[in-house]
Amino acid sequence: MSGPRVFGIAGWKNSGKTGLAVRLVEEFTRRGYRISTIKHAHHDFDIDKVGADSYRHRQAGAHEVTIVSGTRYAIMHELRGEPEPAFEEILARLAPCDLVLIEGYKHEKIPKIEARRLQAAKREPLAPTDPYICAIAADHPVTDTALPRFDLDDTLAIADFIATTLDLPAFQP
Repeated sequence: MSGPRVFGIAGWKNSGKTGLAVRLVEEFTRRGYRISTIKHAHHDFDIDKVGADSYRHRQAGAHEVTIVSGTRYAIMHELRGEPEPAFEEILARLAPCDLVLIEGYKHEKIPKIEARRLQAAKREPLAPTDPYICAIAADHPVTDTALPRFDLDDTLAIADFIATTLDLPAFQP
């Protein structure tokens, strides 16, 4: 796949994916990299408030609504019965960056780390059936794999592993 460097965080619900993603964004940003993220949701979600002007635009039937201010902008795209866009389509819409961290999308053919927590909704390992998982980050000892293993909270070591795996260039301030 051409385009930006991409690395995923896969795991079951409550496996620690979001916490790890946030810490990795903070760490890579601290190192000077421009980071983008894509989060896949398995449920309906809304980032708009009922009654807001943008909400009213969507309710009226707008295909896309863009909200712009001096600090950020957001584009909401209503599918209106169309299928969910492919991962590659979403990736193509991002602005250029050094690294895109992906949370979810556990079946995409991208390098990933599997997050495991004892309190996860499911504890069945993903790695044995996903050749794109190249490491495990867990809050408990993992002995069922020869893949590199990290403590789920060892953000520095995981960030170093991702940078090495993707051959991320050293940041030049």
